[in-house]
Amino acid sequence: MAAPQRLTHVLVTLALLILCVLMVLFPAETWHAGVRGLSIWWDVLFPSLFPFLVLSELLLGFGIVHFLGTLLNPLMRPLFRVPGSGGFVFAVSCASGYPTGAKLTAQLWEQKLVTREEGERLVAFTTSSDPIFMIGAVSVGFFHNVAIAPVLVASHYAAAFLVGVLMRFHGGSVKHTQPVSLPTSTEQLHRNRLIRAIYAMHAARQADGRAFGELLRQAVSSSLRLIIIVGGLVVFFSVMMELLVQTGWLGGLYGITEQWLRHIGLPPSLSHSLVGGLFEVTLGAKEAGGVGTSIPLVYKVAAAAFVLSWGGLSVHAQIMSVLSNTPMRYGPFLFARAIHALIAPVLVLILWTPLMGHSSSPVIAEPGLFPSLSTYTPDWELIFLAGMIALGSVLVLLLCLAVLSSILLPRQAKK
Repeated sequence: MAAPQRLTHVLVTLALLILCVLMVLFPAETWHAGVRGLSIWWDVLFPSLFPFLVLSELLLGFGIVHFLGTLLNPLMRPLFRVPGSGGFVFAVSCASGYPTGAKLTAQLWEQKLVTREEGERLVAFTTSSDPIFMIGAVSVGFFHNVAIAPVLVASHYAAAFLVGVLMRFHGGSVKHTQPVSLPTSTEQLHRNRLIRAIYAMHAARQADGRAFGELLRQAVSSSLRLIIIVGGLVVFFSVMMELLVQTGWLGGLYGITEQWLRHIGLPPSLSHSLVGGLFEVTLGAKEAGGVGTSIPLVYKVAAAAFVLSWGGLSVHAQIMSVLSNTPMRYGPFLFARAIHALIAPVLVLILWTPLMGHSSSPVIAEPGLFPSLSTYTPDWELIFLAGMIALGSVLVLLLCLAVLSSILLPRQAKK
């Protein structure tokens, strides 16, 4: 074993021992932090992630990836240097949030639909927050101002798009995967790309061969394993963050961040949001919404955009666990998260006036200016239901298309 590896193992072991000692010294705080992390997982992550994880597994089994791979290859290849199946990953990850993009990319690699470099590019820009969380939890729940949702969502996804364009240069001129091809006779008969995509989807479904019941069972089982891992990581980082707060070790980091913010002309009180967001995205976004009303709202939204784009060490650990069984590396993902976290706040500042108007600048958050917003009481169930219907409708239509193709095209595919 090389000396750097031995040193890393020693430092990790020492850090874990210190955490164990701190858990013994602060048992009540550890318990409360664990319960808080479990509540975040159960109330936010489980209901928003699990249905999309199961649905995405079903769509993979029905060959939707091959359908979109044939259909979107002319668009995804020149823009992001990934196969057309990356369009499916991007759509599902935007709807369900992290770590769905990494999970689907790992499955594409297992099916040999992406190379290592293509997978790293794909994970880099498909790891994003979901609109339900940004609108319902952040805009309404933390900021109590639904008007900021368009700026927050637009800056987040526009930054993800720019990251994808920048990451196209990752990997040099490594050979890429070839798009799904059909037999020559079929391709000559059907030059229309949509028809070819339907045949490619049906061929993939025939190759999979699993009955729907078995496919559903495996989809639920695989999704449960992943969502439990996600929950465990959220609880772990919630406890670790609380222990760092109790020992006062974060005080120095808060001070350094305040000095840096003051130096670049930003409110120093945003330091708690930025530092908290480095560890856990929900904590950082909540801190951004809870900063005093004397801070201009545009800066608080920019801080929330930074936190959502970085994802927190909890999300990073989730991605690392998903990619651990693949050759894809963590380094490109870390670089992409840093770029995303830098671009998103800048886009908030650029898009603020066009989307919010001149009347909504620094003091929009002060009480009394917008009575309808300051007295707004969110209906969480309605928000979640509307978001699930809007974001899941496209995926359901694709699943219906897959079922219909498997019924209507069995003989043509065998020719």
